[in-house]
Amino acid sequence: DPDHPDGPGRTRPGPSASAGLDRGEGATVPVLLALASAAAYGLADFVGGLTSRRTGASWSVGFVALLAGGTTTALVALLVPGSPTAAHHGWALLAGLGNGLGTGFLYRGLASGRMGVVAPVSAVGAALVPLAVGLASGERPSGLVWLGVAAAFPGIWWVSRPEVAAEGTGPGHRAAGTLDGVLAGLGFGTLFAGLAQVPDSAGLLPLALNQVVAAVVVALLAAVVGGDWLPRTPPVAWGAVAGLLGAVATGLFLVASHGGHLSVVAVIASLYPAFTVLLAASVLREQIGRGQALGLALCALAVGLVAAG
Repeated sequence: DPDHPDGPGRTRPGPSASAGLDRGEGATVPVLLALASAAAYGLADFVGGLTSRRTGASWSVGFVALLAGGTTTALVALLVPGSPTAAHHGWALLAGLGNGLGTGFLYRGLASGRMGVVAPVSAVGAALVPLAVGLASGERPSGLVWLGVAAAFPGIWWVSRPEVAAEGTGPGHRAAGTLDGVLAGLGFGTLFAGLAQVPDSAGLLPLALNQVVAAVVVALLAAVVGGDWLPRTPPVAWGAVAGLLGAVATGLFLVASHGGHLSVVAVIASLYPAFTVLLAASVLREQIGRGQALGLALCALAVGLVAAG
């Protein structure tokens, strides 16, 4: 979770497109990149979630998404100069484990109908873990940025919550959903924190490794819980689109983390549920409830405060 102010063991990025970014906590460019990452993650979740809903094959959609993102990134990496070290690959491996766990438990919540519990808990966890890591590594955001962060957490929570509770929402249902959400949040938080340790000079191969490892983890998790991760119907191929969008989102986050504090850019990137909700409203004509509207307003406030800070 490392970020800029070179956390323990972190090497400064080599010359690259992001090398000249302002490393102040409220730097505009890193915030915009993190926001673009959130938008891409939100679109990826929209495509992946819609495909899972229509095919009933959430595990295989997740596997196809991660494998497609990883292989495409690996091909692009051949054209991008980089000199990754064993340590960089190690961080990418850790990030891949987190990515796979996050995706696996998120999809398990989707498949079991516990998404209304899993989504908000996982999104908050995805922001909280790198925030803690960034602060532990010495980052000290300004007061205005802290106000933005404070607005982001309830914003993420409310925008992820459905207005109407799902069927069968008894204590056991909520407890299982909470556990899935916590594990998914820890996974995604580890993804953000681990990737932030990989400098620009490493190129894109560590990013590709992260996604391929995540695909293997999803397949293993599916096998353990009795899910089917093998793609068996043509519509599952739409998961590849979600995977490409996810790869773009992760790449944008990686660049953003090199130009701004991890404790800030990770919180902004974790606003992705807001974009998923907006897409569902505009494309599927799903209604935005009052709680979600409040969450969207808080997310917008968070972005404005962080950018101004």
